[in-house]
Amino acid sequence: MTYRVKVSERGSGAPSSPIRKLVPLADGAKSKGRHVYHLNIGQPDIPTPEPMLHAAQEYKGPVLSYGPSGGLPEFINALAGYYESCAISLRKNQILATTAASEALLFALAAVTDPGDQVLIPDPLYANYLGFAAILGVTVTPAVCSPEDGYKIPPPEILDKLCGPRCKAMLLCNPGNPTGRVTSSDELRAIGDWAKARNIFLIGDECYREFCYEGSAPPSVLNLEGCEDLTIMTDSISKRFSACGARVGCLVSRNEEVMATVMKFAQARLCPPTLGQLMGIKAFTETPPSYYQKIIDTYRERRDLLCEKLSEMPGVSYRKPEGAFYIMATLPVSDSEDFTRWMLTDFHLNNKTVMVAPGAGFYATKGLGAKEVRIAYVLELVHLETAMKVLAAGLRAFSDR
Repeated sequence: MTYRVKVSERGSGAPSSPIRKLVPLADGAKSKGRHVYHLNIGQPDIPTPEPMLHAAQEYKGPVLSYGPSGGLPEFINALAGYYESCAISLRKNQILATTAASEALLFALAAVTDPGDQVLIPDPLYANYLGFAAILGVTVTPAVCSPEDGYKIPPPEILDKLCGPRCKAMLLCNPGNPTGRVTSSDELRAIGDWAKARNIFLIGDECYREFCYEGSAPPSVLNLEGCEDLTIMTDSISKRFSACGARVGCLVSRNEEVMATVMKFAQARLCPPTLGQLMGIKAFTETPPSYYQKIIDTYRERRDLLCEKLSEMPGVSYRKPEGAFYIMATLPVSDSEDFTRWMLTDFHLNNKTVMVAPGAGFYATKGLGAKEVRIAYVLELVHLETAMKVLAAGLRAFSDR
């Protein structure tokens, strides 16, 4: 008798990453000697602060052993000090170190949902939220935010219609990936009041806190007065310090039951990366305030150049982002994934091409985003300008086929 093993429905139904699934095509272009400008992934090119690199290089322990499941005490102290500087006062038992924000988000969702439960997320969204939900058997209910309305989160009366009896949480990225939108204090207050009235959790993904180019820093869910028991925040050192490979972040909540629950998950995976935490300690204790201002100025310049060049392309529309380092742009094509594939397989300008992320993968709502792409402005100005020339030439050639 022949037996055939099968993967789970959960596994077969999990979505591919729109950010990474076309990497084999990019590798194919490179194998032909073409230079690929990667605008598909939020990998900053700004150098990682030297003290962080030195912390990893100078580790002298005879054994790289397990650390505490909740994180090294020195790292937790450094995080607490950082959040205090952001006007977020915390006790150390309200902070748990994680393997970047990805694990923090997975832990947060696992702590507040059961299979079949519902999570409400503004749409478009960070694509990996869909993957985390698929792993947990959780349904993502999208709250559609249109570019015509500035990607503003729908008002409470609309959220009420979307929130069913099994809705356990709302997940909000602020500043937003992929839109770059910054949710204001008044908007966040209204969302917090709504979540409290509905008796659901509010999870804030706040990895891009410093990346805010218009006005003051974005508000945190942790500072919503009266919502202390229902708010959970996830964070990471990846973008802030250009240290995506360190894989260190944290989950923060003042809800004792939530923290006790995620600690059980943390114990099951033993410990977060020790070297990454040592790097994080140096990042938070030895990085001067001028570092943040420099990166903000750098990304603001890149954003402005990108918007200028997109405005010069016929048929391209976008909303200027206020934060993060992404923009969602609508292209004059019927299918942005087809265009992205074609750019990698069939097009080059002076042996250069561009890789963007197809927009449909950033929507939970079927049918949306077909003409959109997410562009990450993570290249130096000179390279970003060249990439825009290549993109413009590609759009012209694609329409002339």
